[in-house]
Amino acid sequence: MADGDPATMPAEAPAVSPAVRESLARASRELETATPPEIVRWAADHFGPKLTMATAFGPEGCLILHWIAAVAPQTHVFNLDTGYQFPETLDLRERIRQRYGIDVVLERPELAVPDYEQLHGGPIYRTDPDRCCGDRKLAVIRRVLDRFDAWMSGIRRDQSPDRAAAPIVGWDHKFGVVKVSPLANWTKAMVWDAIVREDVPYNPLHDKGYVSIGCQPCTRAVGADEDERAGRWSGTAKTECGLHSRG
Repeated sequence: MADGDPATMPAEAPAVSPAVRESLARASRELETATPPEIVRWAADHFGPKLTMATAFGPEGCLILHWIAAVAPQTHVFNLDTGYQFPETLDLRERIRQRYGIDVVLERPELAVPDYEQLHGGPIYRTDPDRCCGDRKLAVIRRVLDRFDAWMSGIRRDQSPDRAAAPIVGWDHKFGVVKVSPLANWTKAMVWDAIVREDVPYNPLHDKGYVSIGCQPCTRAVGADEDERAGRWSGTAKTECGLHSRG
């Protein structure tokens, strides 16, 4: 990571008052027993057009899109299109559009992949994956979330230590907005049970051992005995792109 680079350095997010923090904590406690569709509806009722959802088209995101179509179809939904996504991921976006009528907006970095790699002398994900995520994900989501008051994500507490304490509703210090995670207290098994039961479209790479799917160069299939996110940035100490890590 380049010292002082604004694209990769944390941006200063708006402060939140203790009263707002307590209000969000109270809402989160009350929603612990709510169903995910009820949480989606709560978010839409509270934030209206200032609510958005970010999806990488993982199983959790596809399931939330299934519920959004039913209870809050006006919700703005976007995907961080880094330019390195699997073709299967982008094909799934079209399947989602055909099934639910939801046109997920592709939010892209300022530089296309060829220009970005030329600027840095090659694929920077090989030498500095934090910088790559900072430039092609974090800088983009900051730009998007500047237009909204709240965003929904598909993270679950059982996915990784970084996510173990995720509330249903909380203040996102990194981006200065409210963060709503309708599936925070669900398990992987619960997600897949719902996907099968509701016949929700999902990425076919999951059937080939890809449990957590991100950018193609930084994702691999995992074995049955491996951690759910072991296939992300395999061989490095990196475990998160920065969207959901604390800080």
